[in-house]
Amino acid sequence: MTTDSKIVQRKALAASAFPKVRGHAIRTDENGLVCLNDIYKASGFTTERRPSQWRDNASTGPIQIAVLERITGKTGNWTKAEWRQAIYADRGTNGGTYADVRLALAYAEYLNPKLALEVKEVFLRYKAADPTLADEILERATPSANEWAGTRALARSARNSYTDALRDHGAKGHDYGACTNTLYSELFDKNAKQLREAKGLPKKVTLRDGMTSPELVFVMAGETLSRERIIEEVCDGGEACRIATGKSARFIRQAIEADRMDRKGRQQQLI
Repeated sequence: MTTDSKIVQRKALAASAFPKVRGHAIRTDENGLVCLNDIYKASGFTTERRPSQWRDNASTGPIQIAVLERITGKTGNWTKAEWRQAIYADRGTNGGTYADVRLALAYAEYLNPKLALEVKEVFLRYKAADPTLADEILERATPSANEWAGTRALARSARNSYTDALRDHGAKGHDYGACTNTLYSELFDKNAKQLREAKGLPKKVTLRDGMTSPELVFVMAGETLSRERIIEEVCDGGEACRIATGKSARFIRQAIEADRMDRKGRQQQLI
């Protein structure tokens, strides 16, 4: 699988933040706008009250404008790009009408008050970061996506513990970026900017969302060992934390390279 296809898969996984409503998956786009067509399908309607009819209905104009004003802080002269922050329609396989969650709830209310309540409960679970959502989402994902998501979650936890250690030992502002770049440079011979460029990542995709599972594991190991070293050596300040991070990351890199050389040597022996 190419890097681009993996990123698309991960974005699709992240965009499936809503669990099923009445047996129907409710998609969201990469910016969190909700697919009204999926809500329509969940409602059970077959011909009437389609998203396009609701979107173009004069009676729904005021709420669309109210949401747009809240999003942009403007009272008129909205650009097409600004309108897309509130509601838009696309064609294609994953096409449909996508709208801000407030408009999605209004549309669900328009279809059926009971359905609106169900959709609202689902959204509240999402906003509350209900951990059971992860299982529901991953049940619909591929095995490779499950593997990557699990690794990403563990790496995120390690990252949080690492940055907590940096904070507790006097790191401030740019120190976090400096420590992270030292980690990346020791592990991959590139800093964050260079890694992003090498991977060709779009601006909206975070660097770690563009990493492979092995890369995430290496980073997780580096940050975990760095945290232990920072605590045990009682590092004082960002520069001390950066030096400690570099030491631990180098040991991880040495272990990786030693294992790869050993495997390469064994393969040559078999030839």
